Amino acid sequence: MKWMLTVAMASLLAASHAQAADLPVPAGPAPAYYPVATVYDWGGGYIGINGGYGFGQSQWGDDPRNPSHLSSTGNFNVNGGLLGVTVGVSGQFGAFVLGAEGDFDWQNLKGTSGSPYCTDLITSTKPNIIATPPVPPVSTAAGLSCKTASNWLGTFRGRFGYAWDRVLVYGTAGGAGANMQTALNGLPYQTNPEWGWTVGAGIEVALAEHWTFKVEYLFVGLAGNASCNHGYSCGYDKAATSTGMPPTITPAVNSNSAVKLDENIVRVGLNFKWGH
Repeated sequence: MKWMLTVAMASLLAASHAQAADLPVPAGPAPAYYPVATVYDWGGGYIGINGGYGFGQSQWGDDPRNPSHLSSTGNFNVNGGLLGVTVGVSGQFGAFVLGAEGDFDWQNLKGTSGSPYCTDLITSTKPNIIATPPVPPVSTAAGLSCKTASNWLGTFRGRFGYAWDRVLVYGTAGGAGANMQTALNGLPYQTNPEWGWTVGAGIEVALAEHWTFKVEYLFVGLAGNASCNHGYSCGYDKAATSTGMPPTITPAVNSNSAVKLDENIVRVGLNFKWGH
């Protein structure tokens, strides 16, 4: 009887183990989720505003008949603020970013020189109405100075840089243009647009998906020399004369200076970017 009970218990135990082996294993806790950070894409178009400060040097010279007998004023400082708009497009290739950018700025760049090259120029006072045509009497005016100014600047440049996610370091180079305004102090400007080249570098940071902020430096060299040769604005190398009766008139000889201008620009910009 005992052996029958023992066999029955063993059978029950074996059946219970078999059923337990068929039950599903409870699942463990789900693995933690760590989102993968996306690398910022610098590709796309953008538009923005910029502002900063310009400073550089100008020089008047190359007038062989200047009354001072100097060849030039020597370099003198020009400076002023600027503010404008920027538009551009970029493409990203791995960590490298290539693109093109243009901007147009209003600027208040100006400076003066009190060199004898300027102070010895002759300016007209009031006309001599006896002569026909009237001859303006002239005098050597004390305290004259040469003024160089510019109130706009534009550039069109290529940009090439390397990106560390949201930070872009870049170089830039291309063409530039500005108006050069020239005159003796107190007289209206003679204006000439001049063209040249620009080169620089900067750093740009992505603040958000569509917004970036940059700091950059540009050097602008205007290849051409503006002329200052309008007698009224730029003075005279030689006075007009009237002799005899009826008078024999010898016209005044206008000053004829070539004016150079180079500019350094330090500015910041805020851009809105779209696309990839």
